[in-house]
Parts: sequence; C-alpha cells; structure tokens
Amino acid sequence: MRIFDTHAHLLDEQFDADREQLLVSLPSAGIAHVMEACCDEAGIDRVVALAARVPYLYGSAGVHPHSADEFRPETLDHIREALTHERMVAIGEIGLDYHYDFSPRDVQRACFDAQLALAAELHAPIIIHDREAHGDCMDLLRQYRGRLSGVMHCFSASYEIAKECIDLGLHIAFGGALTFKNATHQWEIASKLPLERLLIETDCPYMTPVPFRGTRNDPTRIIHTLLKLAELRNTDPETLSEALFENSFRAFSIR
Repeated sequence: MRIFDTHAHLLDEQFDADREQLLVSLPSAGIAHVMEACCDEAGIDRVVALAARVPYLYGSAGVHPHSADEFRPETLDHIREALTHERMVAIGEIGLDYHYDFSPRDVQRACFDAQLALAAELHAPIIIHDREAHGDCMDLLRQYRGRLSGVMHCFSASYEIAKECIDLGLHIAFGGALTFKNATHQWEIASKLPLERLLIETDCPYMTPVPFRGTRNDPTRIIHTLLKLAELRNTDPETLSEALFENSFRAFSIR
C-alpha cells in the first residue's frame, strides 16, 4: 500500500531524540509521502529546510490560530516567499480555535482572513484548523467561494458542514480520533461522504489512534486510521489506500 499522511508535525520537539531515524524508516513502512504542517512564522523556514532535504516530504507555510497574535503584515510576504519552493505546496495550518482561545478571537479571525486572501490570490491549497469555531470558520470560507482548495484538517463538525466544505472545494481529513470507541458521529460522516474527497492524517505527535492512545503518534500509525475507515466503508484497505493516495495529490494540487 502507498499511504500519504496529509498532516504531521515531525519538527515538534517530541521527535528531537529520534527524528532522523524515523524519517529514514518511513518509506519502508509504506509511508510514501508526508505533509509537514507549519504552525507559526518561526517554523516556516524550518519546514522549508525539511521539505528540501527529505524527498518524500511536502510542506506548508502559515500561522495557526494559537499564534495569531504574533501575525504581522510582513508574515504574508514570508509565506509567499516560502511557497516559491518546489515542495512547499499549501498555506496552513490556518483557521480558528475557540477551545483554547490562546489568541483573541477577533485577532484569530483577522489572521485567518488575511491568509485566506493570500491563498485565493496565489491559487494555493489551504490546511484549515477549526476547533469549536464552526460558524465563524464557515462564514469566512464562504467569502472565498470558488477560490478555495485544500483540506479541512481533523474534521469534527457535522455532516452538513462537511458537505458544504466539499461544495466549497475542500477535502475532509480524518485522523486517529476515527479509531476512538466514542467516535460514532465521525464514523457516520466518514462512511457517507464521497470517497474522492476523503483524506487521512496523523497530526502526529498528537491524536494517537487506538491501540496506542496515550503514547506519541507518528506516521507509521496511520495504518490504524486507514483500517478503521476501510471497515466503515466496507472496502478493502488496499483499494482504499490507493484512492486516498490519489486524493492527497489532488487536494494539494501536486502534479
């Protein structure tokens, strides 16, 4: 099977001790590609450098809502320059987080809107973080109807919102939470959405799937999300894996 982990944070400090060994091991574990998601401006150049030296890895550049109060007008220029690199293919991780509220909500919205406008200008895919902010997130996305592509990362909203996101041009990504025993709401959504708009991800080192909950996540554990999704959709994992692999390239406009 060929697997594309569409959302990882391999530059997180939890990988400092064994990052290089892990990076070397992933292709032999069936992980054909990984998307390294950026979270703040300080991380942009680190993602660019990692994507430049790891041949199976792609990267994004953007400011997460947790870091929205650090966003400056000049940050857009930094993102714009990063996306000139061949393996930097998306703006993200961007969006709204009303669970932690690490940045004021009006600041989060302004930061998100500015990066959406840049994505629309550059025709760049986006990676969206939406936690307990579905209404405001969708209001902003609707303003860019017809100019969006990319991914709703770690999807947690309703089936109706998922369908609207697809209508807006986005893909829906599921991670380790799909394997949790209380994820019945996500199970229903994942089983009903059109296959051509589905993706899988780890969000590692976070969101570790069953049976490894409570330990550090990494891309090799995405297989458990794949197997759960195959079960939900009553299909074989090999066929599903290939479909998701092709979806990932379309979602990020990778030729």
